[in-house]
Amino acid sequence: MKMLIDLFSTDYGLMSLGVIVFMLLMAVFFLRLFLNKMNKSV
Repeated sequence: MKMLIDLFSTDYGLMSLGVIVFMLLMAVFFLRLFLNKMNKSV
């Protein structure tokens, strides 16, 4: 419970949450880009 309070109420918690969300979005973007290029080349 303390971890969740620290995650959502402190600046370093919100920053790390933002970085995690950003990295997941970039991973989805590059995965879709890669799969799209693979399907076009075949």
